Amino acid sequence: MKRNWIVTGLGAALGAVAGWLYWHYFGCTSGCAITSSPVNSSLYGAFMGGVLFSMLNPTNVGTEPPKEENK
Repeated sequence: MKRNWIVTGLGAALGAVAGWLYWHYFGCTSGCAITSSPVNSSLYGAFMGGVLFSMLNPTNVGTEPPKEENK
């Protein structure tokens, strides 16, 4: 369980850096909701990185939910 949080946190950190870099090099100055501010761009990148890395986490891949017993 702890590994899930570490992987998700790592993804969020990398996403925040990627969001800031995107704002720095490609972001617009006005009119864009996400890329007009470095804070918005970094928060969006952190969210997307966390979601992506949590989906790629291999700890729950291939596991099946427990089967119910018929009485």
